[in-house]
Amino acid sequence: MSKKKLVLRIISVFAVFLSITPTASAMHIMEGYLPAGYCIAWGILCIPFFFYGLKSIKEKLNAHRNLITLLAMSGAFIFVISSLKIPSVTGSCSHMTGTGLGAILFGATSVSILGLIVLLFQAILLAHGGLTTLGANTFSMAIAGPFVCYRIYKLLSRLNVNKKTSIFIAACLGDLFTYCITALQLAIAHHADTGFLNAFSKFLIIFAPTQIPLAIIEGIITVIIIIGLENYAAPELKEIGYLREAK
Repeated sequence: MSKKKLVLRIISVFAVFLSITPTASAMHIMEGYLPAGYCIAWGILCIPFFFYGLKSIKEKLNAHRNLITLLAMSGAFIFVISSLKIPSVTGSCSHMTGTGLGAILFGATSVSILGLIVLLFQAILLAHGGLTTLGANTFSMAIAGPFVCYRIYKLLSRLNVNKKTSIFIAACLGDLFTYCITALQLAIAHHADTGFLNAFSKFLIIFAPTQIPLAIIEGIITVIIIIGLENYAAPELKEIGYLREAK
């Protein structure tokens, strides 16, 4: 058995194992939880990122067609790891995002497309999130978090921080920033009784006990997966410039 087939089988088993989870009412920002105007506004805000994401993916695949497997694996990782949800607050939940892996390997704009596809499938197949709140969920998980992760990773790389440490910090903070944006979205829509700052602080405090340890776990998992890819998918990583950049 070739090394590539072996790593794909390991990833498949890992995905199936993580997918075995009981049905939960927890989700991203759920269907109907945001007023219609906010749903439309967040969706419009996402549109430019989608166009840049499609362009980025097209350019990468045109240059290196065999990267489609690695890109698909990044999307599958997002789907599986973000489906493991822990109830955190009425109308939302805490979960790992998985977007750091794709952001580090392919850039933040590419992850906006992967994240949109994942969130759409989760809304339709798993009742996680919703179609009306798709724009808001996409902006927080597939745009804001990955961009912060990517920028932090690039900054730490320029500062010659240890590669594994850079990956861990970037993936961890990208996850946490996703929930900062989610708390912001919820506070903007639901602050009439307490005021915006109080509502924002309240949502952050409720998310923190579950999200901080989850973000740390996601950082560790991301490091482990990239180490595995360095061993078994080195040619693909060289094609996207990851290994050259790391050196």
